[in-house]
Amino acid sequence: MYVPLWPGKPYPLGAFWDGKGTNFAIFSENATSVELCLFDKEDKETRLTLNEVSNFVWHGYIPGINPGQKYGFRVHGPYHPSQGHRFNPHKLLIDPYAKAIDGDVIYGKEIFGYSWDDPEKDLVCTLDDDAHLMPKSVVIDESFDWEGDELLRIPSHETIIYETHVRGFTKLQPDIPEELRGTYAGLAHPAAIAYLQSLGITAVELMPVHHFLRYPGHLVDQGLSNYWGYDSINYFTPYSGYSSKKTTWEQVIEFKEMVKALHNAGIEVILDVVYNHTGEGNHLGPTLSFRGIDNASYYRLVEDDPRYYMDFTGCGNSLNVRHPQVLKLIMDSLRYWVTEMHVDGFRFDLASALARELYAVDNLAAFFNIVHQDPTIADVKLIAEPWDVGEGGYQVGNFPLLWSEWNGKYRDTVRDFWRGEDQTLAEFAFRFTGSSDLYASNGRLPNASINFVTAHDGFTLNDLVSYNEKHNEANGEDNNDGEDNNSSWNCGEEGETEDEGVLDLRNRQRRNFLVTLMLSQGVPMLLSGDEIGRTQKGNNNAYCQDNEIAWLDWDLQAENSALLDFTRQLIYFRRRHPIFHRRKWFQGRAIHGSSVSDIGWYNPDGGEMTEEQWNIGFAKSIGIFLNGEEIPTTGEGGERIIDESFLILFNAHYELLEFTIPPGLQDRNWEVMIDTSKSRFIENGKQYQSEVPIPVMERSIVVLRRL
Repeated sequence: MYVPLWPGKPYPLGAFWDGKGTNFAIFSENATSVELCLFDKEDKETRLTLNEVSNFVWHGYIPGINPGQKYGFRVHGPYHPSQGHRFNPHKLLIDPYAKAIDGDVIYGKEIFGYSWDDPEKDLVCTLDDDAHLMPKSVVIDESFDWEGDELLRIPSHETIIYETHVRGFTKLQPDIPEELRGTYAGLAHPAAIAYLQSLGITAVELMPVHHFLRYPGHLVDQGLSNYWGYDSINYFTPYSGYSSKKTTWEQVIEFKEMVKALHNAGIEVILDVVYNHTGEGNHLGPTLSFRGIDNASYYRLVEDDPRYYMDFTGCGNSLNVRHPQVLKLIMDSLRYWVTEMHVDGFRFDLASALARELYAVDNLAAFFNIVHQDPTIADVKLIAEPWDVGEGGYQVGNFPLLWSEWNGKYRDTVRDFWRGEDQTLAEFAFRFTGSSDLYASNGRLPNASINFVTAHDGFTLNDLVSYNEKHNEANGEDNNDGEDNNSSWNCGEEGETEDEGVLDLRNRQRRNFLVTLMLSQGVPMLLSGDEIGRTQKGNNNAYCQDNEIAWLDWDLQAENSALLDFTRQLIYFRRRHPIFHRRKWFQGRAIHGSSVSDIGWYNPDGGEMTEEQWNIGFAKSIGIFLNGEEIPTTGEGGERIIDESFLILFNAHYELLEFTIPPGLQDRNWEVMIDTSKSRFIENGKQYQSEVPIPVMERSIVVLRRL
């Protein structure tokens, strides 16, 4: 069949439909030729050689090619792994700039660029064609009626993040039609949105939605799949498996409809993005896209042996962020998701890997400089997971301006405090007040700290107080996968129990964690399902569990209704009181001293904390006064912000303690607002005055309001 091929243009990259035809453009610096492969409805392939090359971009235009057209590329060049080149035209390749992909990679030996049967493995090229196993890229129509939708731009200090999974959040939701469960449309359904609104969160942080390798070989052999999705094979396409539509590119429309619905409900959308590595793995991984297009450009290779990959991620490879085209790819992707898909921000997985100019992590790396200067990206929420698995990769506190960070030190400190581990109260106080020791020195504010106790990676909140050890047997790796150091405490018995004393303590500990999280300065992040007691039965690495282990069990709403109500009231309590989400630091950065007027730190006897007491490890109790009349910032209209004042009494000791109201605060009465020894918020709480002792149960918190 004759297909006219015009020269076309080198920009934009990918497939761009102009209403009359489609321009195709792909970057490859080291290729010798590139074939565009078109597929009809019966998957019959037509190959066209792209003869036009501009600045290493191979391009061509075909009139009459419309949205829905399926395509791929075959790229010719040397197959010399020892020199870093792995071209193999027998492999159909996904367009790195594709805006839609029509399905999953099917696992089979043909998707590998080398012969499994050859003793030298990846050094010998295979001639097996894999088009029948590869999903096709799809030409789309990017137009969409947003009906005036814009990014919400909720101030960071007012943000409350809910980390969730598109599929797992609604897969078992009984109020959503079965055909929509586990999809973008399911998350946009009124029942899902009503739940999120009732919870009071302001943003959903979605685990990866970039198209990913769902069926890697080591999981296929065990009947498992890549549930979390941290193996991207494209950075522009919403994963088709989360779409309720079966047509070739309507997942793009469905994703946009989801964002629009969430925005209409006042909820921002933050994407968890994985630009540090791809699903192609190490030198023994499959050839799906980048490896076959230009391996030496897209990946960090070992300098003296480019057959192998630099691996700062633990996933087999690292993207070569030093290369201009890779930087362009990332920036083009980020801009696309903001401008075309209307997402409000990004959480960057293993972000330290993006900062490695050579081997060391450099917070002035080219990537961060470009982000800082880009008017589109610099104006959305940017959140770093500030570590990778390479040497020197733990960089909590070291990211530049504009960036917030998952505060791993907050997680560890709060967990240790409530399980009774020895640590200084100074460490706890720094974390509770926004971690000024980590973020203030370079001009950042408390919103630089994304505070969390639990996240997708690790125990759920229920499991954090129910298990001392991980129980990952279902993953098929003999319980060797997952983190061993969880800073968890089972409260006296491992796993499920009927012991009322253990259950009561676990419930109290869950409330302790939630109250600490929601009343800390910084941005709180709640793991989806923690508010209803979700359990993974002790599995702390459910990356491969696309089943009831990882999905939300909505039946728990009834069983844990008190916890859900408590969490809702707690979130609204935080949102109602600006003293708990200040824009700026407390004045006393040393976190103690009589000169501090907006915050005070006290012993149970009402005396001010001494230097010695700050630094002893066995102390487990402290009173914190937050002065709502001394908030140093104004509202949006320049008005003075005045809030009520609170006294928060923390007792992580194993015995009941009596606290005394500090002498300087005895001029007015104090009313109990929260007591974590109770299952529900206090209404018309007991009032205390003068020197009357306030009992605080072992391992609990009491929050008092000044009347």
